[in-house]
Amino acid sequence: MHTYVKAALWMSGAILSFMAMAVAGRAASAELDTFEIMTYRSACGAMIMAVVISYFGRWADISGRHIKLHALRNLFHFMGQNLWFYALTLLPLAQLFALEFTTPIWVILLAPFFLGNPLRPAGLIAALIAFLGILIVARPGTVPLGAGTYAALGCAIGFALTYIYTKKLLMHESIYAILLQMLLMQTVLGLVFAAYDGDLTWPSAAMLLPMSVITITGLVAHLCISKALQLAPASVCAPIDFVRLPAIAVVGALLYSEPLDAVVLLGAVFIFGGNYLNILSEMKSSQNITSR
Repeated sequence: MHTYVKAALWMSGAILSFMAMAVAGRAASAELDTFEIMTYRSACGAMIMAVVISYFGRWADISGRHIKLHALRNLFHFMGQNLWFYALTLLPLAQLFALEFTTPIWVILLAPFFLGNPLRPAGLIAALIAFLGILIVARPGTVPLGAGTYAALGCAIGFALTYIYTKKLLMHESIYAILLQMLLMQTVLGLVFAAYDGDLTWPSAAMLLPMSVITITGLVAHLCISKALQLAPASVCAPIDFVRLPAIAVVGALLYSEPLDAVVLLGAVFIFGGNYLNILSEMKSSQNITSR
């Protein structure tokens, strides 16, 4: 089997995982708030990661080194993931996924401040194209900008900062250490925010299935993307990942009677176009550096 076909299969697994997480997140929000969802998801995920680390004998990777970087990364990820679950209850699925796709554009704009990377002209053009897509999706002045839109954009910024700090941590830490510390820290953060008012809701029997799906799909999605990127370049994987937007639009229409909004899909095309332009520009830049 060709490696690109294998990559496509792994990306399909990621797409299905993200869609299942969205459906399960909506189901869980019927009883649990976003902080409670994050608490139980992180606690269960930490137990799964402990088993995985034990199986592969990687406990030597876990230490208190770079704890400040871990804390910053996990704070931004906690913010982004909570805002994603919150926006999930307010926006049509297709609109949420479209705005989430702006994450790489925020990385372009924020990386010069956090990583010292120069803002290349191609990156700036890509950001402008994606910003046009945001305007098409959000339609300010035509449709009131509600809390859901702001939450979706906030989650994209949170995920972008998570990516930036992950890049920093990967220079010093293994993925096992990054994931375990993320899950442990976010269990504590989730518990603090969920219980601050003295009202912590425990999952009922009806919540066991959606919470299990949220926990497992979160881990599986990132595994699938990592495997796909090992087999094929981002220029191949990114268009496949974009399939989850029309796919989730169909899911929203079938399960929640959400309208298939052509304007949202058009805006998403611009957002994807900006992302893809940046990927191609980075690949060309890397090839030029390598050939010198």
